[in-house]
Amino acid sequence: MNATIYKIVPALLWQEARRAGLFAGAPVDLADGFIHFSTRDQVAETAARHFEGQTDLLLVAVDADALGDKLVYEPSRGGALFPHLYAPLTLDAVLWEKSLPLDADGKHIFPELAP
Repeated sequence: MNATIYKIVPALLWQEARRAGLFAGAPVDLADGFIHFSTRDQVAETAARHFEGQTDLLLVAVDADALGDKLVYEPSRGGALFPHLYAPLTLDAVLWEKSLPLDADGKHIFPELAP
């Protein structure tokens, strides 16, 4: 399938994950019991709703197929199916990470995203 999913992560938290060799999740993920991801079509709205005006963020692209059956698509915002990972994210599934800067209007500038 070669699906790519995306995680918006504070840069400092991602540096800790790199040192640890895996990403256990942000505080909201730990509280909810799974790591929240977004698809290409969902990630900009996720940024606007949950990360508005925040700087020092990274966009992490992940190979969804590498996550196996611990990745579940579940209804969330407006009934849309969002990818949720019920396990720590191993870094071997990460395709790339890029900064997520703000434009002059305070909106995040996204790189080209794969489907």
